[in-house]
Amino acid sequence: MFGRVGFRCIGGRARSGGLCLLALCVLAAPLREARAQAANGLRLTGANVQKQASGVLSLMAYSVVPDLASSSLSINSATTGDPGIMMSQLGGGFTISKTFPLYLEGAIAYSRYDPTYVASDGTESRSIPTRWNSVSGTIGVGWDFPLTADKELVFRPIFNASLGNVSSDVRVATRFIEHATDRQIDFLDGGSLNAYGLGGSVMLDWEHYRETHEIDLELRYTNIHLQSFGGSSAAVAGSATAQTANLYARWRAPTGLRALDRPVRYVLELSHSQYLGSQADVLGFSRLTTVGAGLELDTSAHEVFVTRVRTVVRYVFGNNVSGVSLGLAASF
Repeated sequence: MFGRVGFRCIGGRARSGGLCLLALCVLAAPLREARAQAANGLRLTGANVQKQASGVLSLMAYSVVPDLASSSLSINSATTGDPGIMMSQLGGGFTISKTFPLYLEGAIAYSRYDPTYVASDGTESRSIPTRWNSVSGTIGVGWDFPLTADKELVFRPIFNASLGNVSSDVRVATRFIEHATDRQIDFLDGGSLNAYGLGGSVMLDWEHYRETHEIDLELRYTNIHLQSFGGSSAAVAGSATAQTANLYARWRAPTGLRALDRPVRYVLELSHSQYLGSQADVLGFSRLTTVGAGLELDTSAHEVFVTRVRTVVRYVFGNNVSGVSLGLAASF
C-alpha cells in the first residue's frame, strides 16, 4: 500500500469438518496404549518428538508468511474443547514513496500447539499433556518496479528473513517426570528450539485510487526455508519450507455518510491462499479463502497518528475448515 502502513490484527475461530485435525495432521501426537519397557527410567512410547519438531516448524510456516487468510486460527481439541492449535499474526507493509519506491514489511506471530504423549517407566504409564509455544518475526525488504506509466501497477521482488523460537512445557508436573531418562522428555519439560528462515517473495501490486472508489489487488508468491538451530536440547531438530501463493483484493467506496469531517467508506475484501510447502495439509487443509465486509473511518482531517481505521467481519473457509473472524486495521 503506497504511502501508508497497514496493520492487521484479526481474531476468530475456525472449525474443522469432522474434527479430523487431531488424527490426520503429522503434528498430532499418537495416543497409543502404553507399552511396558524393560528399562529403568521414564521413556516415551509410540511418539517421536523429533518428527513433532519438524511438524511445529511446519506450523510456524503459516506464521512467517504475511497472509490474511491464516493470520488467525483457533482449532479446538475434540476431547477437551481447549484450543489444540492457535495462531495469530500482526503485520503490515508500505512503500516509502513513488520517487523512492523502497518497500518494507514486517510481521510478528504467536502460535500454540498442545500435543499429548504417553510415557512409561516399565511398570507404570500415563499421558503427558504438553504445550508448545511458538513466537516468530519476519521482515521484508523490496523494491517497486512500475509496469505502467502512472505507476499504479508494480512488480515487487522482496527479500524475507525470519527468526522464531519454539518452547515446550509439561502442563501437569508430577514425580513421574522426575525420573525421566529419555532426552525427548528433557525437551518436553521446559526445552526450546530456535529457528531462522531465509527466502523471498514476488508480488504484482495494483493500486487504483479514485474519488468514487479505491481498488487494491495483490498477487503474491512467498518461499521461506526454516531451519532449527541452537536450543536447549540436542534430542530434537527440524526444518520446514513456508511456500504460499496468495491473491488479495479490496474495494473501498464512500457510503454517502460522513464522520470526522471525511466520508465513511464501506470495504469489501477477498483473499485466497494456496499452501504449497511443508504447511500444506499439516492441519487438514491446503487452501483458505476469506470474504469480508466492513466500514472505514478517515481520520486524516484531524491531528491523529493514524489516517484510516477499518473494521471488517470475515468468513473463512477451506477444505475441512470454516469459521468467522473480526479484523481491525489501521493505515498511517
